Amino acid sequence: MTNDLPVESALSTNRLVLEMVKIEDHDFIRSLVNTREWIENIGDRQVRSKKEAIAYIQRILATENFLYWVVRIKKESTPIGIISFLRRNYLQNFDIGFAFLPEFTGKGYAYEAAKAVLDMVTQQPGFNTVLALTLRTNKRSIKLLEKLGFTFVESSEMEGRRLEIFASAKRPNPN
Repeated sequence: MTNDLPVESALSTNRLVLEMVKIEDHDFIRSLVNTREWIENIGDRQVRSKKEAIAYIQRILATENFLYWVVRIKKESTPIGIISFLRRNYLQNFDIGFAFLPEFTGKGYAYEAAKAVLDMVTQQPGFNTVLALTLRTNKRSIKLLEKLGFTFVESSEMEGRRLEIFASAKRPNPN
């Protein structure tokens, strides 16, 4: 993870706590990346064992310009999803991503967590535009991006898949 990004390592909302991923999150990460939704919409990361999950987290932590928060329900500290914020070599701006365990979708958690990250990063200089990538078939993701204020920009072939690119212009500071 880079030190150049002016971001918080922990965020809090009414119902959620977002904390940077750590090695101890390996069981949760292994469960999440093996859900049908993750494999269909993001891709199979081949993370089947504790050792592979730990290695996956270590790669995330060692990657420059890659932030990865684990989203937890505040009251129980139950991990339910992730929000990522990263700079890909082939994109001009950082992009935000999200994935949640199926049993926690449709409850507003992804919106709440993604909005907290967007509110934080768009307050920083240099983050005028945030991107998001998704498959055309991922209707839930597209609906959430639109609710967050993203608009469709273009379709493009990336990472061997046809992806939809959405962008969100910097939002005015509410203060």
